[in-house]
Amino acid sequence: MKIGIISRNASLYSTSRLVDAGRRRGHVVRVLDPLRCYMRISRGKFDMHYKGRPLAGFDAVIPRIGSSVTFYGTAVLRQFEMMGVYTPNSSDAVLRARDKLRSLQMLAREGIDLPRTVFGDYPDDTVDLLQMLGDPPHVIKLNEGTQGQGVLLAEKRSSSQGMIEAFRGLYANFVVQEFIGEAGGGDLRCFVVGNEVAAAMHRQAPEGDFRANLHRGGKASKVELSEEERSVALRAAAILNLGIAGVDLLRSRRGPLVLEVNASPGLEGIEQATGLDLAGSIIAEVEAGFARLSMA
Repeated sequence: MKIGIISRNASLYSTSRLVDAGRRRGHVVRVLDPLRCYMRISRGKFDMHYKGRPLAGFDAVIPRIGSSVTFYGTAVLRQFEMMGVYTPNSSDAVLRARDKLRSLQMLAREGIDLPRTVFGDYPDDTVDLLQMLGDPPHVIKLNEGTQGQGVLLAEKRSSSQGMIEAFRGLYANFVVQEFIGEAGGGDLRCFVVGNEVAAAMHRQAPEGDFRANLHRGGKASKVELSEEERSVALRAAAILNLGIAGVDLLRSRRGPLVLEVNASPGLEGIEQATGLDLAGSIIAEVEAGFARLSMA
């Protein structure tokens, strides 16, 4: 197979691991910077060029699209789809996952439990909005933030109102959620590949912080999931139609809660914590998905 990795940086751990895993399995693998891809759209015909030359002959592409290039990156991915190229995560699925509010709405509709969440725009409604949510602490989260950026904890209702006003002053889209204190500053990253949870790790926030993201100094360790946690992670990825996903869960008194679903989950932390070859698992899933598409 000829596989493209849509990534802005070939030296990133996740990108280089996918390249190595694909080549070890006998595939031709090429990293494609989405910002250097450009396309022509005409009736019944879709073409793509890269750095002055046509892009053709790809069997599959694996998107590793950063949040800063979501619009253009998903446009490139969609063009590949229009050209008949297989991808485990479609452009629409990536967009659904990248929009925290939309993904939470979809998950809640299908019966997935999650931290209580409120969303509103008009300043005069802030007091009633927070009453709908309940007592603080509250977590205020940018709608398209990643790696713990744009996530704040408000201990008091007045702090929540002040942070909300500040985000509105920046014309930012955000959600406000209940704080799950019993999680103890930890969460679970469930790495979904196809129809299974291929790996899971527990992430613990550093002292004095509540964000367990590894990019914020969190510590990772291998963890055994309960059957309920495994089922919730698989359902969440399926609802968003993601073949590759990082599903973040909180352990709460009422059971596992989905915090968010990531369409481009990083490999470094979880491969190191578990010792598993997740890059190889992803390539194997791409092989199986391409085979299914070829037989359809």
